[in-house]
Amino acid sequence: MSRPPLRIVIADDERMVRTALRVILEAEPDLEVAGEAASGAEAVSLVRALAPDVVLMDVRMPEVDGIRATEQILATMADPPRILVVTTFENDSYVYGALRAGAAGFLLKRADPDELIGAVRLVARGDSVLFPAAVRSLAVAHAPGAAAAPWVARLTDREADVLRLMATGLSNHEMSERLGVGPQTVKTHVAAVLAKTGSRDRTQAVIAAYEGGFLPRNR
Repeated sequence: MSRPPLRIVIADDERMVRTALRVILEAEPDLEVAGEAASGAEAVSLVRALAPDVVLMDVRMPEVDGIRATEQILATMADPPRILVVTTFENDSYVYGALRAGAAGFLLKRADPDELIGAVRLVARGDSVLFPAAVRSLAVAHAPGAAAAPWVARLTDREADVLRLMATGLSNHEMSERLGVGPQTVKTHVAAVLAKTGSRDRTQAVIAAYEGGFLPRNR
């Protein structure tokens, strides 16, 4: 039995952008655009009504921006969708705010169709879209300097290894090969890292690693 298509909501204040994204996504048999929103407030209402699997969330929208919309969706829904923020620049401070709010990752507007489609599928299955250099730059630029967080001392040596590799953008399979352990073992360590850092996903864990003094903040 084939799986139903992934349902997606597109939130962007530019109609041409929404149309372009819809055309790209709906060319794929496993993807379906369930609705479109032209503002953050409209996105929150639409997502609550439609309960999609993934939201493509522009960060700069009138009245309610993508950060506030992301916060509201994740705080008020029992089973929220995965949110992928869309931005023009890698060093956009809005992106940092959205990631800290709980977005699963971010995608540059200049990404090609294959990158867009791959990112949607990736976040839908619970992974994060992580651009290591950009996340590091965002964290260093916007997070205040701090002493090591209490959770750092609670990491085991292997969990520390996994968190360092997560910051380089490696997948679970790639970390499994690098560490010489099974994929399920890596998955267990990743889950422990998320729990100890209080993170929703890998992207937030990496940001926590910079903010908490686990990873060096020098550029």
